[in-house]
Amino acid sequence: MARIPDEEIERLKREIAIERLVTGFGIELKRTGANLVGRCPFHEDRTPSLIVTPSTNLWRCMGKCNVGGSTIDWVMRTQGVSFRHAAELLRADHASLAAGNGRVVRQATTVKLESPITQDADDQQSLRDVVRFYHDTLKESPEALRYLESRGLTHPEMIGHFKLGFANRKLGLTLPEKNRKAGAELRGRLERLGILRETSGHEHMNGSVVFPIHGLEGDVLGMYGRKITEGLRPGTPLHLYLPGPHRGVWNEEALVASKEIILCESIIDALTFWCAGYRNVTASYGVNGFTDDHRAALQKHGTARVLIAYDRDEAGDNAAKELAGELLAMGIECYRVQFPHRMDANEYALHVQPAAKSLGMLLNQAHWLGKGQPPRQDAEKDAEKVIVEPVAEEPIADSRTAAKEKTDAPVSSLAADVAPREETPAQAEVRAHEIVIVREDRRYRVRGFAENTSYHLLKINLLASRGDGFHVDTFNLYTAHQCAAFVKQAAIELGVSAEVIKGDLRHVLGQLEAMQDEQIRAALTPKPREVAMSEEDRTAALALLRDPNLLQRVATDFERCGLVGEETNKQVAYLATVSRHLDSPLAVVVQSSSAAGKSSLMDAVLQFVPEEERIQYSSMTGQSLFYMGEMDLKHKVLAIVEEEGARSAAYALKLLQSEGALSIASTGKDPATGKLVTHQYRVEGPVMMFLTTTAIDIDEELLNRCLVLAVNEDRAQTQAIHRLQREQQTLEGLIRREERRGLVLLHQNAQRLLKPLLVVNPYVEERRFPDTLTRMRRDHLKYLTLIRAIALLHQHQRTVKTERGIRYIEATREDIATADRLMEELMRRSLDELPAQTRRLLGLIDAAVTGECARLKMERADFRFSRKDVRGWTQWGDTVLKKHLGRLEDMEYLLVHRGGRGQSFVYELLPGLTDGYDKKKSPLEEEKSPLSRPQVAGVSRGGRPHETRMNTGANGIFARKPVNGTDTGAGPSPVIGMGAGGR
Repeated sequence: MARIPDEEIERLKREIAIERLVTGFGIELKRTGANLVGRCPFHEDRTPSLIVTPSTNLWRCMGKCNVGGSTIDWVMRTQGVSFRHAAELLRADHASLAAGNGRVVRQATTVKLESPITQDADDQQSLRDVVRFYHDTLKESPEALRYLESRGLTHPEMIGHFKLGFANRKLGLTLPEKNRKAGAELRGRLERLGILRETSGHEHMNGSVVFPIHGLEGDVLGMYGRKITEGLRPGTPLHLYLPGPHRGVWNEEALVASKEIILCESIIDALTFWCAGYRNVTASYGVNGFTDDHRAALQKHGTARVLIAYDRDEAGDNAAKELAGELLAMGIECYRVQFPHRMDANEYALHVQPAAKSLGMLLNQAHWLGKGQPPRQDAEKDAEKVIVEPVAEEPIADSRTAAKEKTDAPVSSLAADVAPREETPAQAEVRAHEIVIVREDRRYRVRGFAENTSYHLLKINLLASRGDGFHVDTFNLYTAHQCAAFVKQAAIELGVSAEVIKGDLRHVLGQLEAMQDEQIRAALTPKPREVAMSEEDRTAALALLRDPNLLQRVATDFERCGLVGEETNKQVAYLATVSRHLDSPLAVVVQSSSAAGKSSLMDAVLQFVPEEERIQYSSMTGQSLFYMGEMDLKHKVLAIVEEEGARSAAYALKLLQSEGALSIASTGKDPATGKLVTHQYRVEGPVMMFLTTTAIDIDEELLNRCLVLAVNEDRAQTQAIHRLQREQQTLEGLIRREERRGLVLLHQNAQRLLKPLLVVNPYVEERRFPDTLTRMRRDHLKYLTLIRAIALLHQHQRTVKTERGIRYIEATREDIATADRLMEELMRRSLDELPAQTRRLLGLIDAAVTGECARLKMERADFRFSRKDVRGWTQWGDTVLKKHLGRLEDMEYLLVHRGGRGQSFVYELLPGLTDGYDKKKSPLEEEKSPLSRPQVAGVSRGGRPHETRMNTGANGIFARKPVNGTDTGAGPSPVIGMGAGGR
C-alpha cells in the first residue's frame, strides 16, 4: 500500500490547529492557564475533562475514556474513519471537519471525500475520470515524483503529455461503501473495468505509478502500473496491467509522425528515449507483449523500419529474433539495438551520460536482423540506415494534433547532428595541486583529482567562476544526479543557461578522463629500478664483482663495517639476498637468544642491498601482503625484524615462498554504484624473505622453507664484540665509520649491476645428498639454489651463453665446493634435534658435571645438580634456563629426580649423550659442536643409549657420486642414514 509521506503526516499534525477542529466540532472551550478545557464528546462528561494544548497541538481526555493524540487521532475518533482516511480529509480540508453537529460517528459508511467518478458515467468516461484522478494524485505525491526522477524520467512535459498518475489507495476513500446502492453500482463498475479487485475491493494498481495507454482519439485503452516501494513481500508483482487482453498501442501518434520506430520492451524504456528527444518510440508489453494491435498499427500507418530496443538478456535477444522474423515477413526492415550485456535502455541511459548522445550512438550502430546486406547501401543514404535525431525541445500543445500535421512531413534520420557541435577544445593547465580549464569567459578549477586511481570513480572538487559569480561543490562526475545539481546551481550563480554549463562540464569530463588514463597507467607501471650511478662508481663496482676472491672480499668488508665473526652466517645471508634474482629465492631465519646479535646480522646484510630492492617491516598483519602492489615485491628482499611480529601473516609468507605469488578475492563496494562486487588482488614474486626470531621452537612449515642461521653466542665472540665496541670510541674507529659509508655504497652499486640470469649446473649429477628424511627434499633444493646464487654473484666473471634463445651462465666446481662448505655447517645445525643454544647449554653442563665428578671422585650416574647449580656454572638467566632445560628434559638428555626437601627437583645428566666434548675447557667457554664426531642419537627413559649414529665421513655430509664404479673422492661416498629426529 502506498504510504502518505512521513513529512506530510508531520505537517498535518503541526500546521492544522487542533483548537479549530475541536471548536468546529461544536465543543465550547475555556482557557485555563496554557490549556483549553471543554466537555469530552466521547463519553457522558458532566465535568469538563477534555484538555487541548495549543502549544503542542495535542488533545487529551482526563476523564473516563482517557484517550488523546494529534489532529489525525481527533478526526479518526470523531468521523469514524481509518488513519489514512483521516489524513486525506485533513489534506483536503474537508467541510465535514467544520460541520459543527457535535455528533461522534462510530464507523462512517457515507463518503466524505468527493468522488472523481460520476454516478451515471459510462465505462470510457469512468476510465478517463480514474486517469484524471490518478494524474492529480501524482502531482501531490513526492515519493512517486522521486521515483520517476530516479529513473531519469524528468522531462517537464512528460507527466502532462502522457497523463501519468499515481495510485495510493485514495481513490477507494472517495467511493461510497458497498452497503449503499450508489456504492454497489460504482464499485461494481470499477471492478468490472479492473480498477478495483473483485476479491478485496482494493485498488488494483495501489502503490504504483500509472501509465495510461490512450488511443488517437483520446480513449483510455489500457493501463500499466509500476510499483515504487522497495522491500515488498516476496512474490509481489512489480509490473501490473488491467485484467484481460492488452489493448491499444502506447504513443501511437509516433507511428503517425514517422516511418521509423523504436520499439522497446517496456513503457519506462520507451519514455527514456522520449525524454532524450527520440519521440518516434513505442513499447510492447514485455518480451511476449507484441499484440495484434501493434501489428495492425504498423501496417495501418505504413511503418518502414523498426529498431528493436529490447533488454539485452537471453529473453530479450530471443524475443527480438522471433519478432524480427515476423516483421521482415511483413515487409518491415528490422534492426537490433545492442545495449551492453544485461542492460536495458533506462539503465544504460542512467549510466552513460548524456543520454541523447549515448542512445543516438547505439541507434546508429544498430545491427541488421535480416539476411544478407541491409537495404539502401548507396553512398547517399548509407548514413541513414537507422533512425532519429533528438527533436528540438519545444512545447507540445496537443500531441495528437501535432502528429496528424506531421503525417506528410519527410522522415528525418540520425546523421552527424547527433554529436554535439564541435567547439575549440579547452586546454587544461596543470598546477601544483589543481587543474584549471578555461571556457570563453568561464573558468573551472579542479582539486582532488590525484585521488582518483580507479576507472569507477571521478570525484573532484570543482569551482566554476565567471566574473564575480562562482559556485563550488565536491561531487562524482559519474553520478548523474550530482552533476545535474551542480549544473543547475552553477547556471544560477554564473548567470548563464544550464545548457552552457552542461556543455562545459562535458569538456571538463573529457579532459579529466584523458588525464586519469595517464595517471592510472603511470601508477600501474613498475617504477624503474635503475639508479643514477657515476662512471667512477660503476667501474669500482665492476672491479669488486670481478675479484677472484669475491666471496671472501664480502666477508672481509662485513668485518670492516662492524660485523665480527659469523663467517658462515654472513656469507650465507648475503648469498640469500643475491638469490632474489632467481625464480625461487632462498629464505633465511636468524635464530638466537635476546641481545645475541641477530638484528645486527640482519642489518649488516641488508645495508649491502640497494634501498630500492629491499622492504623492511617490524610486523605484518594477516592480510597486509595480499593488498600490496602487484609488482612491489618482485625480485626484492622482504625483511621482518621479528618473526613473532609476522605470526598472523605466516600463511601468506609460506604461500609466497612456495608458489611465488599471492592472490585473494575480496568483497568491496563499487564506488560508482555502491553495490557489493568481488575484487581480485594479486602480488607477484619471487621474493627473498629474511626473518629473525628468539623462539626456541620455529614453525615446522617455516623451518622447512628457510635456512636457519644460529648466531654465535660463545664467550670468544662476545669478547670480539667488546673489542670492536671499544675501538669505535677511538679516533681510528671514527675514521673507519666514515670509510664504512663508502663500502656500503660500493656493495649496493655492485648489487645493482647484478641482473637476473638463468644458471645451469653441469656437475649436478656428480653430487650426492642425504635422502633418509622426507625434509631432505626441500633441503636438497636449498642446496642447489645456494649453488645457483653463488654462480649468479660471479656472473661478471662468467661467459653468458645462449642456447635456443636461452641466455645462461654455468656454475663451476669452485661454486659447488663453496656451497658444500657452507651447507655442511648449516645442515649439521638443522639436522640436530636441539636448537643451537640448547646444544651449547648441554655442552656447558657436561663440562661442569665432568669437572665436579672428578673433584668429588664420584660416578656421573650418582651426581645430581639443580637449576641453581646450572645458573652458577653458566651465568645464564633463570628465564632462559627454564626454556632450555625443559627442552633437554623433554628430549631425555636430563633425568629429573625429586629433591631432598619439599617440591624441589634435581637433574641427572644421562650417560653417552655428550661424548667427545673437550673436558679441558672451562664451563663458561664455547665447546666444539658435538655433531663434528659420531653422535649417540638418543637415550631411552631407562638411561640406556640408542646406538644409532650419524657418520659424516671424511668429506663431511656431502660426497661425490662414484663414476663408472670409481669413487671420485676420498672417504665414504654416500651419507649414512640418521635416526628419528636426526640424533
